[in-house]
Order: sequence, then structure tokens, then C-alpha cells
Amino acid sequence: MEIIIVAALDENNGIGKNGDQPAYISSDLKRFKQLTTGHSIVMGRKTFDALPKKPLPQRRNIVLTRNKKLNFPNCNVATSPQEIAKIVDKKEKIFIIGGGEIYKHFLPFASQLIITRIHHKFTGIDTWFPKIDTSKWIMKEDGPFKDEKNGLHYSYQTFNRV
Repeated sequence: MEIIIVAALDENNGIGKNGDQPAYISSDLKRFKQLTTGHSIVMGRKTFDALPKKPLPQRRNIVLTRNKKLNFPNCNVATSPQEIAKIVDKKEKIFIIGGGEIYKHFLPFASQLIITRIHHKFTGIDTWFPKIDTSKWIMKEDGPFKDEKNGLHYSYQTFNRV
């Protein structure tokens, strides 16, 4: 299977604040939907809890949790990456969508990182994306762009493993 990580990071690699994203960029949400529709998405329980719609439509939602007793309607639940490998097709692209611990676990196995870099340093961040070792990745950047709703500047960064 091909593992692709999708994340929105601030300038300090911050991804979370009080159980949610620190900011929403409407064009980025549309891009996320376009990228992941029709594919499997893997997330931790806290990321699932933060979703406005549960499960995300037109995708196989896989929640990775240590708690074997949890059950989420219309979702697959896995307690290990090995269980995820049994759920998905070997030729399938799977998108890892968070949170911090899930990103940290799958980063060594990812072939691509699709990052929205928000050019801002948010206060109160309590969850971070792992450091990207630029010696292992080639990066292409598009932007900068500006969100019309919140005024935030951002760029799209696609990293392919060397």
C-alpha cells in the first residue's frame, strides 16, 4: 500500500490546539476532500472526535486506537498498523490525517507528505507534527496564497521521499 500523509502545519510544526486544528482554510479543506475522496483515511481517536462530520463521507474511515472496546458507526477500527494492513487493499493509497502520534508512527513508512504550511505561529499549540528530515525528502512548493476568510497566508508543500 502507498502511505501518504496529509497535514496542515504552522511555522513551528503546530497542528493542534485544544483538540482541534488551530485554523481552518476553506480552500485547503476543499483540497483535502479532493485528495482523499474515494480512498481510505487513517486517523487517531482524538482526530475522529474533532471531525465535524463523522465519518467523513465517500472515504473508508479507519480509526486507530489502543482501546479495543471502541466502536464507531460506519468506520473500521484498528488497534495496530498491522490490523490496518489487513483492512486495506495492498495496492491502495491510504491517507494518514492525524493526529500527532499517528503522524509520528507512519512518517517512516510514508512515500509522500502533502503539507499545508500556514505562515503563522499560533499560540496555545499542544500538538505538533514530527520534524521533517529534509535529507530524506524532495520538496515542491506552490504559493503563497491568502485565505479570504481569515487572512492567513499559506503554501502547499509536497514532499516526495528520496
